[in-house]
Amino acid sequence: MDESDEIYGRVKAQVDTFNKKGVPVTPDTRFQQDLEWDSLTVLDFVASIEDEFDIIISMNMQAEIETVGQLADAVRKLAGN
Repeated sequence: MDESDEIYGRVKAQVDTFNKKGVPVTPDTRFQQDLEWDSLTVLDFVASIEDEFDIIISMNMQAEIETVGQLADAVRKLAGN
């Protein structure tokens, strides 16, 4: 994953908004283990990603996404980029 990628940058900006612990964010940053987000934070974050990109992320897809890079890839596919 290229960190200069536009979709990755937009995803990272959304992550940064919810990153209350100031964890350094890379494509390999894990939502649960590294950022330690609870389920409410995840729901709010997913809603903000869906709004940002005008997409719907299914519950099944959410369950498979563990890292920021995986989310950027999923967004790219859902947005048709």
